[in-house]
Parts: sequence; structure tokens; C-alpha cells
Amino acid sequence: MTVPALKKILDNDFVPQPTPANPAISERDDSLLDAYSKAVVQAAEKISPSVVFINATKTFPQSRGAASREQREAHGSGSGFIFTPDGFILTNSHVVHDTSRLTVALSDGRRFEAAMVGDDPASDVAVIRISAGGLVAAAPLGDSEKIRVGQLAIAIGNPYGFQYSVTAGVVSALGRSLRSDSGRLIDNVIQTDAALNPGNSGGPLVNSNGEVIGVNTAVILPAQGLCFAVAINTAKFVAARLIKDGKIRRAYLGLGGQNVTIPRIVVRSQQLKTEAGVLVISIEKQSPAERAGLSHGDVIIALDGAPVRSVDDLHKILTEARIGSSCELTLLRQSQKIALPVVAQEAAS
Repeated sequence: MTVPALKKILDNDFVPQPTPANPAISERDDSLLDAYSKAVVQAAEKISPSVVFINATKTFPQSRGAASREQREAHGSGSGFIFTPDGFILTNSHVVHDTSRLTVALSDGRRFEAAMVGDDPASDVAVIRISAGGLVAAAPLGDSEKIRVGQLAIAIGNPYGFQYSVTAGVVSALGRSLRSDSGRLIDNVIQTDAALNPGNSGGPLVNSNGEVIGVNTAVILPAQGLCFAVAINTAKFVAARLIKDGKIRRAYLGLGGQNVTIPRIVVRSQQLKTEAGVLVISIEKQSPAERAGLSHGDVIIALDGAPVRSVDDLHKILTEARIGSSCELTLLRQSQKIALPVVAQEAAS
């Protein structure tokens, strides 16, 4: 007699019963999902006509033993976006650098040869141009200073050749730094978890209004959700200079250095404002550094009063404004603080 009773208990009390739906919660979730979907769809529809597929061809000398006039070609692809009505396109430097031919495919299927306007490996930004009529409206450029961590971020590009792919996520962090191919740091980089893959490089990262807030540039592999974009304010500054001059002008001193820590006893005795500097390990012939009298073993700690704690600090200070102007280098030589005047010159592009 106990068995049927036990069976009844199991049937009625221990079998999970469906939880009654809460209409208010269900409607709220639906409305949130619907708002999210609408934001992504509207932003994608607004920006997609401006996104382009870039096919890049590089030419290399043929290997030894082959005819000297023969050359081999390598092909790559990336993304970009039209940002002016007359055909200027923003993309990454690493997509188009040292290419022999560039072909651009528009969202309407048309293809055009593109001309290089200028590229800057130090910021991984480049500008190319096509001559075409009937271009769609240029992509609206936003203000990367106004974005906030957690806001919607939408990436559009051509990963692995799958054209006009849309991914969405959030702005994960701001103010990141990323090392470019040239060795310089790119500052104020945007971190996002909007999925990026090879081929997304150069495409736009946009906000919910369809405004470009960054230029997609890199991912960290094999990590997932660690993707980066050059802030659009940086890209706008670089693009304007590239259109004007074809390059970015930077100052240079002509020295090689490495980051070092200064002994505390020297910091205290010389009343230094920093505990680190740049140790001079090489000096180029006929360079500003040689003419100024720098020596191997000197430790640079400031330039025109601005602290120099690392090679990256020195790069940041050596801007176009210092080309041809006299600067004061503060350095430690045999633990003694001295000042040397130096005239920076323009770095070769």
C-alpha cells in the first residue's frame, strides 16, 4: 500500500512544474531585445553603404634562379569606409602599406582601382581614394571623446572575404595603448568585444547612431573578445594630415635607447621628478643627438621640462612642432644632471 502512495507523492510534488509566466517581465524583456535589435539594424543599414572591400596586391622580386624580370604577387584583403563625398576612404595602414595595386569593391557591386593618398604605420591609419560617380553619402564621423564604457559598439567589415558582415558588442575599455608595426605606441585605443577577424581591419566601429567611433585594427589571439580600434579622433587628425601632405611629419633625434630605472640615491641627490629614464645605447652619425654632444651611457630624463620615463614618452614628445626648433635635453651623465640644447630634425618617412 505504500508504493502507490509514494508514486503519488513523486508524481505530484517532485516533478518540476512550469513556472507561471510573468507577463510584465516577458514584455519588458521583449521590448529590450527589440530596442537592441532595432539599434543594431538601423546603425548597420546607415553605415553599410559606405563600407568597402579592399583587395591589395603586393609585388615581390622572384627568387634566385628565375628570370630577373619575373616577379611574384601576394594578395590580401581588408575593409575601409568612404568618409568624404569625393571618394576618400579610411582604412588601416597594414592593409595597404607597400602595395602595388589596390582594388575597391562598393556595396552596390561596382569595382574601382584606388590610389594611395598616404599611410602612417605609426598610427595604423591610411587614406586611399577612388574616382567614382554616384557615391553614397559618406560615413558620419563621431567623437571618440564622448563614448563611454558599456555602450553599444557595432563592427562592419569583410572577415575572411565574407563581405559586409555585422557584429555587435560593447565598448569594453577606453584609453588602451597598442604597439604599431613601426614600434610606436598608438594611444587612446578603444577595446571592444564586437567580434573581429582577419579582413575586418580598416572597417568602421560605430555607435548606435551609426556614427563611426573607431577604425577596427587588431585582435589578440587566441583570446576571444579582445578586439581593438583606433579612436576616430586620432584617425581624423591623421587623415587630414595625409590628405594635405601625404605623410605625418615627426621629429627625431637619431639615438637608440632602452628604458632604465634610476637608483633611488641618485633620484634623491639630484632631486629628480622621475625614477626612470632612457639610457642612450647608440647614436647615429650626423644626427641631432651627435651634434648636441650626447654620449653612450647618458640617461635622458626630460625634454623641454617634460618628464621622459620611457622610449614611448620620448616618441610622444617628438611631434611635428619640434622639427627644426631648439629643445633642451635634461640627462644624467655619471650621476650628474646636465642640460644639452638639441635641434630635432624631421624623421624620414
